Amino acid sequence: IGKTESCNLKKQQIQFNLGAFKNSVRIHRLGLQMDDAGSESHHSEREFYIPNYILLSDAAVESTSFVPECPVLVFINSKSGGQLGGNLLITYRGLLNKNQVFDLGKEAPDKVLSRIYINLERLKLSGDEFATEIQKRLRIIVAGGDGTASWLLGVISDLKLTPPPPVATVPLGTGNNLPFSFGWGKKNPGTDPQSVRSFMRKVKKAKEMKIDSWHIIMRMRVPEEGACDPIAPAPELDLPHSMHAFHRVSRTDSLNKEGCHTFRGGFWNYFSMGMDAQVSYAFHKERKLHPEKFKNQLVNQGTYAKLVSTQGWFLASLMHPSSRNIAQLAKVKVMKRPGHWEDLEVPSSIRSIICLNLPSFSGGLNPWGTPNQKKSRDRDLTAPYVDDGLIEVVGFRDAWHGLVLLAPKGHGTRLSQAHRIRFEFHKGAADSTYMRIDGEPWKQPLPVDDDTVVVEISHLGQVNMLATPGCISKSVYDPSSPSHRQQDDDSPGELDEEESEERRKFGAADTFKLPADVDISQLS
Repeated sequence: IGKTESCNLKKQQIQFNLGAFKNSVRIHRLGLQMDDAGSESHHSEREFYIPNYILLSDAAVESTSFVPECPVLVFINSKSGGQLGGNLLITYRGLLNKNQVFDLGKEAPDKVLSRIYINLERLKLSGDEFATEIQKRLRIIVAGGDGTASWLLGVISDLKLTPPPPVATVPLGTGNNLPFSFGWGKKNPGTDPQSVRSFMRKVKKAKEMKIDSWHIIMRMRVPEEGACDPIAPAPELDLPHSMHAFHRVSRTDSLNKEGCHTFRGGFWNYFSMGMDAQVSYAFHKERKLHPEKFKNQLVNQGTYAKLVSTQGWFLASLMHPSSRNIAQLAKVKVMKRPGHWEDLEVPSSIRSIICLNLPSFSGGLNPWGTPNQKKSRDRDLTAPYVDDGLIEVVGFRDAWHGLVLLAPKGHGTRLSQAHRIRFEFHKGAADSTYMRIDGEPWKQPLPVDDDTVVVEISHLGQVNMLATPGCISKSVYDPSSPSHRQQDDDSPGELDEEESEERRKFGAADTFKLPADVDISQLS
């Protein structure tokens, strides 16, 4: 019995030692795998990393043999998406050089970009080939709502960066129409390192796509009493991001006219006026006054839908005066051919008008749709392309009409496609109206004794976006497009000298102005 117990004890000891050895091997292998994974992650992050001497003019020049394939500058609105913006800022700074990641709440993008591009030009003139490659390969990531992305696009356009860096947008807003249009999704993203690495890999693989830029100018006489400045959703808070681009011009600005207030800006997704802008204004007002209630995207969308109902837009003909109808408020003109304005007939029931550049509105809906062959032939309408120099003009009667967009082939009332559109407000029609550009609303007072209030939208160049394969935005020059053409015979043509001067910039680069004839890439 003693010998048997002794044998069993030895067997157990051998089995224990064998098990411990196997566990040791497993732990060793796991450690090697973790090292490999860490090494792989570090290698992938090098593809996006920019050294300090490129970003900071007073940093010592570093010698490097590795040129990143996709160097990025990251701009984050830390106040967007509840806590998501702040969390995303921490994650990006942990993965990349913290000096290539910027909090838009603390640094204006025009200051950042002008500083970096001037430094790049200085390094290039000294023969730094690494700086030359960084500038050639540079891409921009902007995280925030549609208004944040538009602010950055306006700055890039105003600074005339050469070459203009393409932009990828991280969806941190409520509607997220810009990210959705180019395949970046419309749901708020993950903020953990794995999610951020995945997004950056997509940025590296993304294709460049040009989209039209649209300039907007609003002019009215200085009222004898009161003010006509745009009103923010909450009076004690700043105007929305779009207002950084859409602002009153200075007395020395070429747009300024004696006795008039003049405002200007730009947009890349849409301009709207009326019903939808009024609902958006109420939503932004609530969110700015009670930010703690708006930290979840689904809750935000539910609140938005509730406001549509409580404001009475499902019973618009009963709840809202006819003065809110677009036709009662303003005469609308469009330019389909260079130099030729024509009146646009807007049905008397239309309470919301949208000038649309991208195929996404109100969280991914497409108000224009795709006209069938008969309508394309009879009314000379085409599918919506993002680079054809045309803006789609769509109208809606009420909230019920808007629900049509949820149907597979639903669309609003297609009014026109044009190179330019002009709103001439009727004298005394209303004391104010609501407007919105790229998701950011404001209330616009209208002088009751002025018959010269004008809002005009015109084409002004293009910007470079980054798009994922299979995105909903389509180019008219894409060979797979049914309307593919090599050159645009219907282009709006050259503006005359005065008009060109009025529309040469958006005003987004408010803190850093360049002379009109100076290209920042030529500065040293």
